[in-house]
Amino acid sequence: MVPRLSQPILALSALLWAAILLATPIALAHGYATAPALIYQACALICHQRPERSFHLSGVQLPVCARCFGLYASGAIGALTACIVAERWRGDGRAEDARWALAIAAVPTALTLGCEWIGLWYPSGAARALAAIPLGAVAGWVLVRTLATGPTAVRTSGQVRYHS
Repeated sequence: MVPRLSQPILALSALLWAAILLATPIALAHGYATAPALIYQACALICHQRPERSFHLSGVQLPVCARCFGLYASGAIGALTACIVAERWRGDGRAEDARWALAIAAVPTALTLGCEWIGLWYPSGAARALAAIPLGAVAGWVLVRTLATGPTAVRTSGQVRYHS
């Protein structure tokens, strides 16, 4: 069984990451270079960091694009919400339900991405971030709830069992 503190630790870690993403350009604007440089380099491994697709604080670009920031920030809020309502919400935690929720939540992000790829629409950074909010929030919720329910929910969802 997963320790009970793992849920709030995950939620607080996600909140801390979102705060670090916001603090990094401010630190860079105030003359700090080493820590922000490390964060920008780490984020470059997972994000394109295009300036025209990113938010800026204090005249400095965030370490991730607007879509990634929308995913991270809403993921943190989803995880925190799952922790707060965990005692009151007693869903059965079926893996199939989580998959459907994630698929539906991904639709706005997929639509903006698809429109960009076919040249139909080039949404602003704010539109990209807003479209990412449902996916991030549901992903944060699902991750925290999965820690609460454990792996048994996955086994009982109709998947093949290789061990008992």
